[in-house]
Amino acid sequence: MTTVLGIETSCDETAVAVVDDGVTVRSNVVASQIELHRKYGGVVPEIASRAHIENLDTIVQDALDQAECAPSDVDVIAVTNRPGLVPALLIGVTAAKTLSWAWQKPLVGVDHIHAHAYSPAIGLAQPPWPAVALIVSGGHTSLFRVNGPADVQLLGATLDDAAGEAFDKVATILGLPYPGGPEIEKAAKHGDAKTVDFPRTMLKRGSLDFSFSGIKTAVRYHIHGHGKISGGLEKRSPADIANVAASFQQAVVDVLVKKAMLAVAQTGLSNVILGGGVAANGALRSAMEEVCRTRDINFVAAPWAYCTDNAAMIAALGFHMWQRGDIAGLDLDALANSSTRVA
Repeated sequence: MTTVLGIETSCDETAVAVVDDGVTVRSNVVASQIELHRKYGGVVPEIASRAHIENLDTIVQDALDQAECAPSDVDVIAVTNRPGLVPALLIGVTAAKTLSWAWQKPLVGVDHIHAHAYSPAIGLAQPPWPAVALIVSGGHTSLFRVNGPADVQLLGATLDDAAGEAFDKVATILGLPYPGGPEIEKAAKHGDAKTVDFPRTMLKRGSLDFSFSGIKTAVRYHIHGHGKISGGLEKRSPADIANVAASFQQAVVDVLVKKAMLAVAQTGLSNVILGGGVAANGALRSAMEEVCRTRDINFVAAPWAYCTDNAAMIAALGFHMWQRGDIAGLDLDALANSSTRVA
């Protein structure tokens, strides 16, 4: 048995987990910073980094305690070193390098997006590979071909706003609290998705890339008008807001599902996996389940606990990287961009 301690600080979640053999999660501790960033309507890198510094020692100890694990029981240290906010990443990377040196354990640097692609396999006896992976979060919307736990090829990505970013920005337009994703979903449950026909941007024929800036702009114009004095939130009832939220959410879900099915057609694969923070959205999960059922495609979504940023997925993927010899030195750096390249 190989025990991996994982550390995740790519954005505003301070997370540490202990995972055995890439499958069995013994602990998964996450300290959220939502309240720190709420009044700014988004993540402030300096505030996130400071909170990581304040929280990390305690979170590491909590993860070890919950796993009933001593430092001597840890075999590998895995840490997110890309992509993300570099000041935030540096805190986790520095901590991981320090523990690696102090405990004399091998160090593995993990790509955060690759870990999201691996997250649906956590806890499964039989991994769903090869598969088309749809990864949808606040910073990334991507399609991958996943051939194995550490063999990932990029098929398509967002050209502008990620889906989660669009959710947050539209929530601000609608006067809903931060973070916007859960608030849009909550409001949409009381609305009619057929009320407003927002654009579904599919780009050129056959493209697996995404674009969500247009729908964000369409929502803004729908609420505030085209630079005119009339319109605005003050003239909108709660029912109006719910209808716009539902219509916006449906348009985004339609694009995500259609692109995923296009990737299936182009690759010939019969497994589809879903991960990332927006994978927690009930409308998206339901739509993906339904279309995969009707097409006899095996569908696996990441468990709810592993959709948003977490260290269990970092430790789990770190195990497989360690197995194939991807060991990092103490010169491991934090990088803003993913290591993924288009297949």
